Amino acid sequence: MLGPLIVLHELGHYLVGRWFGVGAEAFSVGFGKEIAGYTDKRGTRWKLSLLPIGGYVQFKGDMNPASVPDPAAPAEPDAFQTKPLWQRALIVAAGPVANVIIAVAIFSAFFMIFGKPVASDPAEENFVVAFAEESPAREAGIQIDDRIVAVEGKEMESYREVQQAIWLYPNRELDITVERDGQRITYPITTRSEEMTDQFGNASTIGLIGVESRPTERNFEAVGPITAVGLAVRQCADMFDMMVTGIGQILFGERSVKELGGPITIAKVSGEQLSLGWLEFVSFAALISLNLAFINLLPIPALDGGHLAFYAVEAVRRKPASPRSQELAFRTGMAIVLALMLFVTIIDIAKLPIFGS
Repeated sequence: MLGPLIVLHELGHYLVGRWFGVGAEAFSVGFGKEIAGYTDKRGTRWKLSLLPIGGYVQFKGDMNPASVPDPAAPAEPDAFQTKPLWQRALIVAAGPVANVIIAVAIFSAFFMIFGKPVASDPAEENFVVAFAEESPAREAGIQIDDRIVAVEGKEMESYREVQQAIWLYPNRELDITVERDGQRITYPITTRSEEMTDQFGNASTIGLIGVESRPTERNFEAVGPITAVGLAVRQCADMFDMMVTGIGQILFGERSVKELGGPITIAKVSGEQLSLGWLEFVSFAALISLNLAFINLLPIPALDGGHLAFYAVEAVRRKPASPRSQELAFRTGMAIVLALMLFVTIIDIAKLPIFGS
């Protein structure tokens, strides 16, 4: 799962770098000692390395894969550091953008193959037909036959949209707008928290308001390429929003850090999704690709977002940050990244069944 996605991420850097005339000294799949490889006619060493936990492209003028300039290297015309600021920024941004493009391409293909799901009768969507035994919605004043039309001011077209808008916010007050007798009424409702477990035993905490909607028949409407891309972009944007919200909740203690996952969890869930079929597996690959884009865009030195943050400072100051400050920032950023990797790996191991999950 991770290997091809990271290679395509690095390929994004490489292709945009080539487009701007930057020479590449090495393109490695994995880190550490080289197992096999060859050098192409442009002088780029393509290699497979011992540790299959990532990869990198090393452009000319860099002393390491983090794109730190080599002070001892001559200023060659095809060196990365000699290029204009906007070109360097585009080269760095190309990696996360490649991951976003992968996700958009996957979802676009799904929409083109299967079509857009639509209700056979949209007017029958989102009506409340029953309440759970413990229902914050009923306590707040919502009644049977009310139609949920908005959550936090955002219009809801389907009951699945209502669920997704509420699931992400356990123990949070949300403004739920219903339509009753032609009038709109908004109720502030505090969701209840419930831990749900899927068929593989993976637990997650969701928010509920305790309502049930009448089932509606759904059909799949054929769409063209442009519409499919638009739907895919919207789906990716919704996923990005969920990632930002989820990480924020973990940072502020609203969610457990147990919901974080690293390489071991990704491997476990990848296998589970593959057991359900290739469609589920490819959908999960799109989600992981978006996660890679999101993480790499964080403004942490040593990640792509950290480079872009330095370029933003350079654009404002009209000159780059001092080599000393960059070195300290990259060392600190690398320490943060390694600490985070260690942290999520410990969580991954602790969640394994042999440790009682």
